[in-house]
Amino acid sequence: MSKTALLAAIKEHDAKFIDLRFTDTRGKEQHITIPVSAIDDDFIDNGKMIDGSSFKGWQKIHQSDLALLPDLNHVLPDPFYQDSTLFVRCNVVDPQTLLGYERDPRSLAQRAEHYLKSTGIADQAFFGPEPEFFIFDDVRWETH
Repeated sequence: MSKTALLAAIKEHDAKFIDLRFTDTRGKEQHITIPVSAIDDDFIDNGKMIDGSSFKGWQKIHQSDLALLPDLNHVLPDPFYQDSTLFVRCNVVDPQTLLGYERDPRSLAQRAEHYLKSTGIADQAFFGPEPEFFIFDDVRWETH
């Protein structure tokens, strides 16, 4: 998808907001919502700046700048927001180089896939989440 296609999707869905989504190192989905008025060439090319020290295991406070670079191939309407919103999957990148942040799970998967292809180990790799949860037959607790 191009910037033109993104703008067309905003118009088609009468979107008021863009929800920038990414996953932290612990596998938790994170997001930042911005108004569609913030969509411009600078956003498409350089992303949205974030404070990497706000996420466990990422950056130290004195060097915390990271950017969310939109992946325009992953834009969908979000049916759960009250106001019309599109969600955009983002790559977490170093804002100076625009290279994938080494602790971003998406960047890790992309680098692993590149390594497998470049070394001839594999032509293709499949990565997926493994949600885990517990179901209890009985739970008891007390408070005093």
